[in-house]
Amino acid sequence: MGEPRDEFAEAGARERRALVREIEADGVLSDPAWHAAFAEVPRHLFVPYYYVSGTGGYERLWSGDPDPVRRARWLRGAYADTAIATRVRDGELLSSASQPSLMALMLRALDVRDGDDVLEIGAGTGYHAALLCHRLGEEHVTTIDLEEEIAESARTHLAAAGYRPAVLAADGARGCPERAPYDRIVATCAVPAVPYPWLAQCRPGALVLAPLSTGLVLLRVRDGTHAEGRFLETSAYFVALRGVAAHASESRGPRHGPAGDERFRFLNGLVTETLDRREALSLWLREGRPDRERFGVTVSGDRQWAWLDEPGGPYAWPLPVA
Repeated sequence: MGEPRDEFAEAGARERRALVREIEADGVLSDPAWHAAFAEVPRHLFVPYYYVSGTGGYERLWSGDPDPVRRARWLRGAYADTAIATRVRDGELLSSASQPSLMALMLRALDVRDGDDVLEIGAGTGYHAALLCHRLGEEHVTTIDLEEEIAESARTHLAAAGYRPAVLAADGARGCPERAPYDRIVATCAVPAVPYPWLAQCRPGALVLAPLSTGLVLLRVRDGTHAEGRFLETSAYFVALRGVAAHASESRGPRHGPAGDERFRFLNGLVTETLDRREALSLWLREGRPDRERFGVTVSGDRQWAWLDEPGGPYAWPLPVA
């Protein structure tokens, strides 16, 4: 028995071509393999319903709406270059589908090679895992999520699109030792520090890409207790990791004045364990309002810290115990 017919396939293909053109304009789809993945993986199969925020709360849009105008609105939104709220409970956002251009940037930074084994922390809708499957083959992709409901939903979406990677319900902070070792680990949820099980499950030389504060840190793994790397230049906002290593990951950015700069919010999120807001602001102004790529993270033994410019320089701040 074949896959169910996709009634939105033709219209979805048109919307997908428009999305790819938009991402291309950002300059992050230069790799033909990733270009093909975004051009061919049908994103609308991964968001059969989602929520848009309004003055009265969240409004649900879905593929089965009897109103053709609302169905068309759902399909356009499925291919908009924006993040999509996919799970809401009691007015709280639990899970979202990341902005496609941000996904493209993250996948480019991950620098995967043929034959690499990838662990994704945070299954979400399954779309990100589908892009990895298209590039590497489903046998090289593992994706996990804390909630069985989310994992099962991602598994269903992936199967509808023709992909069957390993999709498991597990605590993302613990990684997935039964499928290790990995050449790449990518998180689609924010972490307060780097969980040590991730490093232990990596091959030497592996890359780990994870949201921390309001940025994305890319670490090169030396061994199970040592890794180091810098932040990418882009801002990034993700739902926080839930599980044994989850902490509040919202930074304490002020509401007005020069400290309202988004770059300061990033710094403030990094130093929240060490400096109060006034101290953080003074440092940020003194150092010329530094961009994200001047910051990095080092993991060494049972310590890990964020730093400005150099790991052993004068500005370093311990991260929470992972």
